[in-house]
Amino acid sequence: MTSHPDVHEMGERYARVLQGPRASAVDGLIMITGVYTAISGWVIHFQSTNSIMAVNNLIIGLALAVLGLGMAVLPERLLPLGWVASAMGVWLIISPWVASLAHSAARPLVWNNVVAGACAFVFGLAAMGLLRASGGARRSRA
Repeated sequence: MTSHPDVHEMGERYARVLQGPRASAVDGLIMITGVYTAISGWVIHFQSTNSIMAVNNLIIGLALAVLGLGMAVLPERLLPLGWVASAMGVWLIISPWVASLAHSAARPLVWNNVVAGACAFVFGLAAMGLLRASGGARRSRA
């Protein structure tokens, strides 16, 4: 691959997309979604009635925030992990029924997790879309 005549141009295009405003927006939105999810137990006030879900949201939220921060700092290495944000979004959506003790979560908790999970899912897809927009080119390590 290093002998391909367009490898330098593909590497520049890849770097340009990953450092552009769209990539920064996706990174920031994933990080904001993570921070909100982490504190949502206290914002929506479900931490006292369903502490398992508060801990679940805290852990998933912190993981999303760290992933978003990592994508902003090292986009070449961590932007391909956009699927992880999407997977966490799916977990947030189904967790009120899976992780809740009574398997019947309160309506505010369900809506909170569905909206936050949908945002994480869409932002993860957007991160993967940025890679597709860059042509999927990888920098050569030679």
